Amino acid sequence: MKSLILVTGGTGYIGSHTTVELIHAGYDVVIVDNLSNSKIEVLDGIEKITGVRPFFENFDLCDPFLLEKFLKKHPQINSIIHFAAFKAVGDSVSHPVKYYKNNLLSLMNLLAGMSDHRILNLVFSSSCTVYGQPDKLPVTEDSPVKAALSPYGNTKQISEEMIRDTLEVNSDLHAISLRYFNPIGAHPSAEIGELPSGIPDNLVPFITQTAVGVRDHLRVFGNDYNTPDGSCIRDYLHVIDLARAHVAAISRLEKKENILNYEIFNLGTGNGKSVFEMIASFEKISGLKLPYKIVGRRPGDIEQVWADTGLANQVLEWNADYSIDEAMLTAWDWEKKYRNNQ
Repeated sequence: MKSLILVTGGTGYIGSHTTVELIHAGYDVVIVDNLSNSKIEVLDGIEKITGVRPFFENFDLCDPFLLEKFLKKHPQINSIIHFAAFKAVGDSVSHPVKYYKNNLLSLMNLLAGMSDHRILNLVFSSSCTVYGQPDKLPVTEDSPVKAALSPYGNTKQISEEMIRDTLEVNSDLHAISLRYFNPIGAHPSAEIGELPSGIPDNLVPFITQTAVGVRDHLRVFGNDYNTPDGSCIRDYLHVIDLARAHVAAISRLEKKENILNYEIFNLGTGNGKSVFEMIASFEKISGLKLPYKIVGRRPGDIEQVWADTGLANQVLEWNADYSIDEAMLTAWDWEKKYRNNQ
């Protein structure tokens, strides 16, 4: 019998790719999304790739009554992957209350729903932002969680604490928090990809939108950091690799073999790339010269961070397989196909 997985935020960037990988792995998927930062047409892309159109409901998880009604309708759900959250660092600095309300209230309601409806497994979409600017690199799961540099990062820290506290008094529940570094790329079919609303907050969609003519130029936020070329360094991993890690986490939770009540894993490639190195990668795979301007540092940005992925490699038996150039090529193919279909 197939397991039924609830994917919150399943029409979003990471959620849609994870839904595809779950279906490929033999799971049934039901999606909840309020479409605040995604489009319903994403379901078409999922169906074209997999041949399956997941069940979908449009509502806000911050409404406990709608969530309760939904969970009563789907008593066979046994695991949840929770993506639904606002995620732009800069926007969170400008609108902190919006982030605290959305990101924390939705998780509170889900945790209560899990307890009430005996849904035993949770995979939580966390972030490397919980580490702040690390004292040592690469970052391991034992690296200290520092004071957050943005409200977005703080919501991830608080969310992890909420999960841990809930599991302390609900020993039947199990959860895995996956601390992402920087997801990029798109499905190789170019049927789904990253499509942010408004001006992109993430580097790669800003690059591809600039190259396709949607933006006049790319803004590089600072070239005076203490890094080899002066620009920020991040650990960029392909979204397909990231999606497959969620499948591995669900499998681990369902087997319950030698598993702790609550586990945390870093997800990255283990290699840091600077903004200028990412620009060079795009220019290499596209054959284009990218126009960019150097502007001031962006509030909430850290200087450099990349992951030690040894724990995920060993315990989840997961590895990041795509190269940066391969990831950039899929992002560019997605951007071109999407714009050509407009």
